[in-house]
Amino acid sequence: MDEAPATHPVAGKQPSYIRDHRARLRARFMTGGAAAVPDYELLELILFRAIPRRDVKPLAYALLEAFGDFNGAITAPESRLREVSGVGDAVIVELRIVEAAAHRMARAKVMQKHVLSGWDALLDYCHTTMSHRQTEQFRVLYLDRKNTLIGDEDQGQGTVDHVPVYPREVAKRALELNASALILVHNHPSGDPTPSQSDIDMTHQVNAACGALGLTLHDHLIIGKSRELSFRAEGYL
Repeated sequence: MDEAPATHPVAGKQPSYIRDHRARLRARFMTGGAAAVPDYELLELILFRAIPRRDVKPLAYALLEAFGDFNGAITAPESRLREVSGVGDAVIVELRIVEAAAHRMARAKVMQKHVLSGWDALLDYCHTTMSHRQTEQFRVLYLDRKNTLIGDEDQGQGTVDHVPVYPREVAKRALELNASALILVHNHPSGDPTPSQSDIDMTHQVNAACGALGLTLHDHLIIGKSRELSFRAEGYL
């Protein structure tokens, strides 16, 4: 029997053209960093571990087509990821590891730091964790007397355009943490950070609850796809 061509897998062995491509891509990445590879190749690098013996470039392209960009692919809900042909448990695990690492690194830049002097880092963290979510999430950032971030808590998950918020619970939790101030943050999955009337009303209710307890509400941030809105800057607070 003739020997199988090198371009065909043999009994679990990685084809040479795939092995060579992966080696070249890894070398280029290690030499030039993220700037040396476009989004689809960065996805390839992540997919290499999940799919060790198959060309993953078509899947990388499919993920970008389905979710728009690298961030969209990394943060896409599991149910939607499974709709993409070729995505299974191993791929989802690798994507979730990258997402978790990005969140943890962004969080480390703001926790136990002076928030008001590190506002850009705070905004980066909020966008990293919330801008690509498919449903609304409401978070509260709790600060001490020196405006150092001492707590970052998810207060609720909602639908595509609503998340329930309980002002008394927000204020009560601030007292439990011995916080002196707080910042509200939630996302708009539509991408438009313009506040709704219910957003405005809820913010005023939280502000009133904080005021009654001697707490300061510094701001309420609404995170959109590519920009955010500050209640304080826009005159809502």
